[in-house]
Amino acid sequence: MLMRPERRWGGEAEQELGVVVVVGGAGGGDHYARAFTMSRWSASPGVVLTAYHPSHGSLSSSEAAESDAQEPADTPASPSSRRSGQYTMNHDNSKKPSGKPPYNRSGSQDSLDELSMDDYWKELENINEARDNDHEEQQVVVVKEPDEGELEEEWLKEAGLSNLFGDASVDSQESMVVLATLTRTQAAAVQKRVDTVTQTMRKKNKQYHVPDVRDIFKQQNESKEKETGSKLQSVRTREAQEEAKEAHSQYLDDNNPRDDVPATETDINLEISFSEQAASLKDNPISKVSKDNKEDDTLLPNFRLPKDKTGTTKIGALAPQDMKKIHALALIELTALFDILGTELKPQKAIKSKVKESGLFGVPLSVLLEQDQKRLPGIRVPFIFQRLISHIEEGKLETEGLLRIPGVAARVKNLCQELEAKFYEGTFCWENVKQHDAASLLKLFIRELPQPLLTMEYLKAFQDVQKLPTKKHQLQALNLLVLLLPEGNRDTLKVLLEFLQRVIDHREKNKMNLKNVAVVMAPNLFMFHGLGSKTTEKSEFVMAAGTASVMRFMIKFQNLLWTIPTFLVNQVRKQNAESQKKERKDKAMRKLLKKMAYDREKHEKQDKSNHDVKCLNDTDVPQGVIRVQAPHLSKVSMAIQLTEELKAGDVVARFLSQKSGTVQALKKEEVFLYEVGGNIGERCLDEDTYMKDLYQLNPNAEWIIKCKNC
Repeated sequence: MLMRPERRWGGEAEQELGVVVVVGGAGGGDHYARAFTMSRWSASPGVVLTAYHPSHGSLSSSEAAESDAQEPADTPASPSSRRSGQYTMNHDNSKKPSGKPPYNRSGSQDSLDELSMDDYWKELENINEARDNDHEEQQVVVVKEPDEGELEEEWLKEAGLSNLFGDASVDSQESMVVLATLTRTQAAAVQKRVDTVTQTMRKKNKQYHVPDVRDIFKQQNESKEKETGSKLQSVRTREAQEEAKEAHSQYLDDNNPRDDVPATETDINLEISFSEQAASLKDNPISKVSKDNKEDDTLLPNFRLPKDKTGTTKIGALAPQDMKKIHALALIELTALFDILGTELKPQKAIKSKVKESGLFGVPLSVLLEQDQKRLPGIRVPFIFQRLISHIEEGKLETEGLLRIPGVAARVKNLCQELEAKFYEGTFCWENVKQHDAASLLKLFIRELPQPLLTMEYLKAFQDVQKLPTKKHQLQALNLLVLLLPEGNRDTLKVLLEFLQRVIDHREKNKMNLKNVAVVMAPNLFMFHGLGSKTTEKSEFVMAAGTASVMRFMIKFQNLLWTIPTFLVNQVRKQNAESQKKERKDKAMRKLLKKMAYDREKHEKQDKSNHDVKCLNDTDVPQGVIRVQAPHLSKVSMAIQLTEELKAGDVVARFLSQKSGTVQALKKEEVFLYEVGGNIGERCLDEDTYMKDLYQLNPNAEWIIKCKNC
């Protein structure tokens, strides 16, 4: 027999209501629970009856009849009690009983234990009550079901490959550059979508020519097989061995658990395509030993990023034109990863509907940022969002039950209306806002966005991350999904996750650890009110556990999620290099035509003059030396000798060591070395970048020191 106190939260205090008694059934697998408690939620005393029922499919007819006889016929079921397996009896019998037994949770809690999920259902109940109290009509977003082939067309457009199905607005040469840099698994993902679109167009009798997908990849495959076939095979074989070894170690660890041994660190390989790694692991027979072995989801591994000598690239470190290419490649890579792992990836598309064009709550994120940037240029996260977080932190993060205990509903509603009227005028009084009310307002802001913070397109993909077979795959998918978010959504999500981590840092006092915070925040981030999809009891439990698990990942590994994988950056470098080759060929052709039109002797002199200038510039910077520019500092230029140990931070330190007023006014954290041009648009280097290795990767780059926001 197991006894535990049943707790309910309301207002700003927790109430101990009684004891739940869990008794094992005769069959050993059936569990019944009965709890008799005095209700403090109503004026008259009441009784709460908690019962977990076995499925009638597993009982004999006599046992099922006995079970039905034991259940009171007039017991009303509330939405919250239905989700948590509770039936409530009180003196108000105005509601008819649902007659629907609660879902047996014994087999549905794959990610989090039952007790910790109580907070999830309580949070969901609070959300539903808040919406019931809000008499304003909710705006329902209609998700359009795409026609056959339409989804693939949208996918190819977003990937920058729309010319493959006849879109003349896209430069075919650019598409060929993209195709030439794809990995084997990425190319297969593109080929699969082109095949679908081709078949659809043939059915619709499209008049324009649809290229055969075999012709698209033929030239690319032939050149790649000759140049990189053996290299790719060796890399994949080595990676397969590493993954297989890791899988075997994981299998041994899972079957020989030791509580006294901390979780080992697991490296995340950012240099090889995630889908290629998954394909190698899938093809390797040794890895199958852990296929049917369920991972322990109560502990998260200590994922670690190995140091890359050419530097770690964070989101925000690349120029906009390169980030656009990263977005397209991330979509292709994510699709390839899902294809390899057997999970369907279908971005949703919402029909545009009328939304508020001003205000704070229920306003599109882009509109909020636009109106905030008029007041404060350069702001990247809505001002109201930042202000709510800062107010919560002003009240100290040690408050017990922070984020879990809701504010008073009527007070929160009044504050919401008052903020709408006075926030931008600067007359709103924050001193009277209680901490729990501010936390409720923060969650309300997230829920009331007309489009989910994780976007309508990729909300389901974020939810489906839980279906991927291993935690490493889940983390890799989340990394790619973060890259696909619009800039405003991504920046706002980052501020939120950083705040949640600060709350968790005070867990000893506020009693809100990683699991608690994830469970409370998951319904606010993942249960979008505009999607009125029907769900079953089983799917609700699976969704609850799964989204809470994904939320844990996003908080725990946020530093990794905001890192751009090296293999994507290298693919962008290859695209830029290929484009530059094309530009040089075009320039040579123009030059040839120009020579034919002008006097040959005159151009020979000009060529000689240009050659002399080039030679002069080459001798200006000796071999093994780079010239670093610092236009915003007093020391404008400096020649730096490359060594094996020279890092980007060392270069910046040399400039900052110059004694001048301009330099002394700057902090080391504000100044960075940038890689500009060559095979990259612009890239802010982290201080641990080894300059000689990077120079070898991009010898034609310029090196500039400047402030991040200069």
